Amino acid sequence: MTADLSHWTPRAAPPRVVLEGHYCRLEPLDPARHADGLFAALMGEGTERDHLYLFETNMNRADFQSWIEAKAKRSDILCHVVVDRSSSRIGGRQDLMRIDTAHGVIEIGSIHWGAAIARSRVATEALYLAARHVFETLRYRRFEWKCNDANAPSKRAAARFGFTYEGLFRQHMVAKGKNRDTAWFSMLDGEWPRLKAGYEAWLAPNNFDAAGQQKRRLQDCFAE
Repeated sequence: MTADLSHWTPRAAPPRVVLEGHYCRLEPLDPARHADGLFAALMGEGTERDHLYLFETNMNRADFQSWIEAKAKRSDILCHVVVDRSSSRIGGRQDLMRIDTAHGVIEIGSIHWGAAIARSRVATEALYLAARHVFETLRYRRFEWKCNDANAPSKRAAARFGFTYEGLFRQHMVAKGKNRDTAWFSMLDGEWPRLKAGYEAWLAPNNFDAAGQQKRRLQDCFAE
């Protein structure tokens, strides 16, 4: 249901809470507990291409520790670590960022899902848990996804997850010394009930065969 703007009041900033799902768990970033697992999942040989559109680059262990400790201290973002419940291993991270409590707008960004969970039901549920938290617990109006326009996989992911493309911000920023055009996507509180039903239908255990392959696509579940 769309927020009743006749009674709109500013919302609280996201608290540091654990979000539990069937396939994954989102834990607020704690460098002491998570740095080793994150480094193993996201850094090292063979991950260079994964960093192409991220603001950070592939790092050695010492530099990564400094970077993740600085990230954890930031008050303008809330970084969640994605834990695969089947293995209890850390699979990636994602941020709630550009948090606008006055207008009820929040972005999911700095998404880095490692090879073990990317394009899996773990990653899809991680996105679902964040969206559900934003709309149902925090009661925000708008959930955003932004990415480099050259990042075709990210744009495909946004569309798959039910975000609506809103347009292109040309030369929006400079990324790694180059002009970056930014593609903007969003989902709204009034759209969430339909999207939620689709997510839950897709994530249901009976939508997967014994090998873990989907029976119905997420887009088909949204349409139903």
